[in-house]
Amino acid sequence: MYSFIVNGETVSCEQDKSLMHFLRDEMRLTGTKNGCDSGSCGACTVLIDGKACKSCLFNLSKVENKEITTIEGISSRQKDVFSYAFAKTGAVQCGYCIPGMVISAVGLLKKKPEPSEKDIRKGIRGNICRCTGYIKIIEAIQLAAQMLQKDTPIPDDNSNGHLGTDFHRLDAAEKTLGTGAYVDDINLPNLLHASAIRSAYPRAKVLKIDATKAKEHPDCVAVFTANDVPGNNKIGHLEFISDWDVMIPEGEITRYVGDAIALVVAKNKDSLDQIKEQIDITYEKLQLDITYEKLQPVLSAEAGLAEDAPNIHPKGNTLSYEHLIRGEADEGLANSKYVVSQHYSVPINEHAFMEPECAIGQPEKDGVLLWTAGQGIYDEQRECARMLGLAPEKVHVQAKLIGGGFGGKEDMSVQHHAALAAYLLQQPVKVLLTRDESLMIHPKRHGMEMDFTTGCDEEGNLTAMKAVIKADTGAYASLGGPVLQRACTHAAGPYKYKNIDIEGFAVYTNNPPAGAFRGFGVSQSAFAIENNINLLADKVGISPWEIRYKNAVAAGDVLPNGQLVSSNCALKESLLEVKETYEQAEHAGISCFFKNSGIGVGLPDTGRCIVSVEDEKVHIRTSAADIGQGIATVAAQVALEALNLSPDLIVVEGSDTRRTPDSETTTASRQSLFTGEAVRRAAQKLRIDLDMGYSLSDLEGQEYYDEFSAKTDALHSDKKNPVSHAGYGYCSEVVELDEKGKIANIVAAYDIGQVVNPRAAEGQIEGGVVMGMGYALTEQFLMEDGYVKARYTNLGLLDASKVPPIKTTFVKAPGLHEGLAYGIKGVGELATIPTAPAISGAYYAFDGNLRPTLPIEDTPYQKKKRKK
Repeated sequence: MYSFIVNGETVSCEQDKSLMHFLRDEMRLTGTKNGCDSGSCGACTVLIDGKACKSCLFNLSKVENKEITTIEGISSRQKDVFSYAFAKTGAVQCGYCIPGMVISAVGLLKKKPEPSEKDIRKGIRGNICRCTGYIKIIEAIQLAAQMLQKDTPIPDDNSNGHLGTDFHRLDAAEKTLGTGAYVDDINLPNLLHASAIRSAYPRAKVLKIDATKAKEHPDCVAVFTANDVPGNNKIGHLEFISDWDVMIPEGEITRYVGDAIALVVAKNKDSLDQIKEQIDITYEKLQLDITYEKLQPVLSAEAGLAEDAPNIHPKGNTLSYEHLIRGEADEGLANSKYVVSQHYSVPINEHAFMEPECAIGQPEKDGVLLWTAGQGIYDEQRECARMLGLAPEKVHVQAKLIGGGFGGKEDMSVQHHAALAAYLLQQPVKVLLTRDESLMIHPKRHGMEMDFTTGCDEEGNLTAMKAVIKADTGAYASLGGPVLQRACTHAAGPYKYKNIDIEGFAVYTNNPPAGAFRGFGVSQSAFAIENNINLLADKVGISPWEIRYKNAVAAGDVLPNGQLVSSNCALKESLLEVKETYEQAEHAGISCFFKNSGIGVGLPDTGRCIVSVEDEKVHIRTSAADIGQGIATVAAQVALEALNLSPDLIVVEGSDTRRTPDSETTTASRQSLFTGEAVRRAAQKLRIDLDMGYSLSDLEGQEYYDEFSAKTDALHSDKKNPVSHAGYGYCSEVVELDEKGKIANIVAAYDIGQVVNPRAAEGQIEGGVVMGMGYALTEQFLMEDGYVKARYTNLGLLDASKVPPIKTTFVKAPGLHEGLAYGIKGVGELATIPTAPAISGAYYAFDGNLRPTLPIEDTPYQKKKRKK
């Protein structure tokens, strides 16, 4: 028996289990989050005798007779101060890491009531945040410390919530104090637990699945295989491809080590591993004979394109091929004064969102109810209905809080398995991935091999470019095709030249699938073209800033993809904003870039909203997934702008396929523009009735629906000036190095149209910059022969102590350009794109050496190898 004190209450347990799991599972103190279960992320931080500690590293025997304080146990005054400070400064995005941050801050302030910024950075360096870039969190802790020291009353927030004002996020308090419900925080009576057995090989034939011994285990409820799938065993984010197996059937070949072979359902989650070990799976194993040749895994795009490569899918290994031609690239290059050609290599990259994937399925009449944390509830509904053989309306999906996504939660990971088990067993079932499973299973950022050739005249005017891009799209389609498109459509950069020839291949391999990741292919091609432009500037004898400003598009110009640049483009203004910083720095790199808003290229792309009056309040109903970017708060602010009501009269509902219309996937930086415009239109219909003198009481029960669909042209349109996307955001970024080659300062200027909420937008950019900094310098996704060796501990994620000062400003084109959704463009993806090329450019300026691979080499951020 182990006894200790939790939040002032003496508790005991006979089993020497993990403190984190005891707090969450036994005491239901779910503010303590399970991010990695390995002591690396800090989401589970608690105070043990007043010291901040990671509860996943302590068994109960280690805390006997000690005093434990969780986020639920801090004082009421601390709760009030921290929830205000984190909301005021915009320090909350997905929120999954925030309770752990607060606990670390409480422990720090107990020792140092008036901490310096350096103290705070050091105090929270054990807590990873993937959303915010830490800047706003540091500001929040500084504010909380001041308020606690001076006993400052909690100020009233009098913001009217109109566009351009700092408005507290609607979910800030519940996320700061850990009271909001993520899926794994939910417990139900008779809840079962399920987990899939994954492939032992990246490529092997499954000959037999024998679950006889497993079913004898007293906690085993069921073992399901592909034979038990009542509908279609093939699903996929793009319905017209749907090449991803729910489970690999006997007689079929696995495509990567994340493939599910069987699904185990148990009464107790602690028994899952024991039961899984009892299942005997026979493979046609890899051996040094003819069998080995047949089942040799394909581990690179180059290998997948080889003539003798085995087909990973029946139609071959080329998922997608693009060839974008405008003008005469060969002629343009031949007539150029200067030409540079360079190969660039960027690796597979991990999202590392803070919340591991989790879903709960439960029977509902003749269908199933799903609680999920994905990026589109209607995508989940469609894919799960396909698998179950049900009409879509029989699959009812509700979203809970989502602990980050960045594109990594667009595909099915656990939702389909939870739905399947719940439907077959007619009991509620939870499926939760461990962090190691998450790293192994969900799609990544594409690794790409890229050859870029770029030319200019003697004055530095860009003339033409050619590129060949080979993307490792992994085992399944996911969004590999659209990602390749975006990489190609943006490969020439936001510059005014018209001769392009861009060839792209998305190639199946036996690596983990690759799909959506913040930047959506543009992060990769931007790295290549921006480095080539630096090389050209050297040849011409002008600065990297000057060559960009000379070629940057402005209103009325034509982008390389043929689209006319709209009047609200402020790319040149962003370059002017960072010019002084760049020119005064001794060693600095610069990048400017652009990113589309909306799916575009002629595809369906719609935002939808219902505004209803219920209990004399205005309900905003849209299915747009809030993965941390704050679309719920954006929707509220758009409605407040349209209605001019008090913020306390606005209710933004959570996503629910029975209540909220399909606003499509949170992807392509589209929700603020598309759903924002739908909210504006629906709210204006209500405004007409209010202006006619009706009160909310008079309008009780009324619903106002509207939607917005962008009209764009197909990727290979033969129009002179096709509309590729509904809009673009633009930015410029400068990275300054100190004399030792470490990043001293980052300055960014962004044109995102109408800024909805300045502090929130700054936080999005700061988080994107830090994510881009990790991509450039430290992050890695370790693999060996198709096996995932990456662990949370070796991903190379940056902590608060390693993040430099980041200054963000917003720029707009001259004149009034309200447009759609009051002129909102979106920022989430654009935020991360320019950082890696700006950092690479900074090191090129530092020592004259081009670094064409990521993470870039020979910097102070790489660990030095020990001499033997």
